[in-house]
This record gives sequence, structure tokens and C-alpha cells, in this order.
Amino acid sequence: MARAAHATGEVLLSLENISLRFGGVKALTDISFDIRKGEIRAIIGPNGAGKSSMLNCINGFYHPQEGRITYKGVTRRQMRPHQAAEQGIARTFQNIALFKGMSTLDNIMTGRNLRMKTGLLAQALHWGPAQREENEHRAFVERIIDFLEIQHIRKVPVGRLPYGLQKRVELGRALAAEPELLLLDEPMAGMNLEEKQDMCRFVLDVNDQFGTTICLIEHDMGVVMDISDRVVVLDYGKKIGDGTPDEVKASPDVIAAYLGTSH
Repeated sequence: MARAAHATGEVLLSLENISLRFGGVKALTDISFDIRKGEIRAIIGPNGAGKSSMLNCINGFYHPQEGRITYKGVTRRQMRPHQAAEQGIARTFQNIALFKGMSTLDNIMTGRNLRMKTGLLAQALHWGPAQREENEHRAFVERIIDFLEIQHIRKVPVGRLPYGLQKRVELGRALAAEPELLLLDEPMAGMNLEEKQDMCRFVLDVNDQFGTTICLIEHDMGVVMDISDRVVVLDYGKKIGDGTPDEVKASPDVIAAYLGTSH
């Protein structure tokens, strides 16, 4: 069953005529679309379509040679990932990037670093304001752990966890930053059906309960059609579709890209 029509707000992020090259290789060519506040926006396409490159442009890891990115009404030039994080953009990765020897709780705590105000010396001594601040951050992290239903693994080193739970911990770390825009790069890749259903539920709950705007890359078309408000389709670094799940599903260009028929 497709996701019900979801009211969305004003444009949160706009990408205009984005082109990205690596030497002579064109990763993205003249791509434009926007992400509206409060929506779940999916980016889909065959392997090598440029989906992760687009996320890397949004969070400042790559800098497109052409085009313009406008976030919260401000046009960005050379944005760095830490600046994107400070401005409310959080990210998960296609390949899990956790601290394998650290516990679930400590991994999620790293997502609070940008929110910590006390100096390094006070944090090291762990007294007074630093102690109070850490207690507040730990309480916030515990609420995320409860929300993601991972209380039973809160003290377990993440390297010992199965893949599906590691992906959930990575989602928790991104949520700990309290993002306005959450970028999810294939959050359900490699999961079994039950794990995918759980992750879908958490993505929808993050959007509904926290009001977080979400942009995700996903290969499972059933998942995309069920949870997305709008979908943009890339193929060989070009945009070939943009609209509601039903509109995209009916597009001849999209059908051709996925079925391998001639364009």
C-alpha cells in the first residue's frame, strides 16, 4: 500500500543545474530538484546512476563544478561536511561507519558532539557544568535508544551486532544530532524482509513524530513506493523522472531504465 498523501511545507533545499565531474567522467549532469520541509524524498536509479554522488554534494563532501545549492534560503558555495552538520544536515552511509569497539550507547553519543558546549578540559575532569551537560546528553541518547527499541544492546560493542542492528545504531547516531534534514544512503541494503519492515517503520516514525525531513537512496522499489512522498530518478548521472511514486512508476523513461529497454 502506497504512503498516504503527506502535506509538506516550503522548500528546505533546492538543487539547480548541478553538474559534477571527476576528470573526464561526468557523475552528474544538469540535475535540478528540491526537497520540501517535512517530506520523505527518495532518490532512485540503477547502479552507477549518481545517487550517492548527489548526497555527497548535498552534505558538502563533493563540490559540484556547476549549479547552485540553496539550503534554508541561503545559497551555498563551498560547504564542508562539518558545516553541513552544524546547519542541521545529518547522514548515514551505504557502508556502515561506526566505531566497532565502542558500545551502542557510546556510538550514539558521538552524534551529540556538536551539541556539547563545555570545553575539553572541563569534559576531561568531568565535573560541574560538564558533568551536568553529559548527563543531559546521555538522557537524550537513552530516549533515542528507547525510540529505536535497542535497549537490550545499549552496552554491547557494535562490532558484535548483526548487520541490521548496526544499521539501526547508525540511524540513532544521526538522530542524536537532531537534524532538520536526514540523508539516508541505502538504509535497508543487505537486510532481510523483517529488518526492512522494522527500518521502514522507524523512518516513517522519525518523519511523523520528529518532523524530520528525509532524503533517502533505496534500491527496493516496493519500499520506495510505500514510504516516499516524492521520488527523483537518476540514470547515468541525469534526471529522467521526478514526481509522486505513482507518476514515476508510470514514466516510460523510468520503466526503460529499470527494465533495460532502449531509451
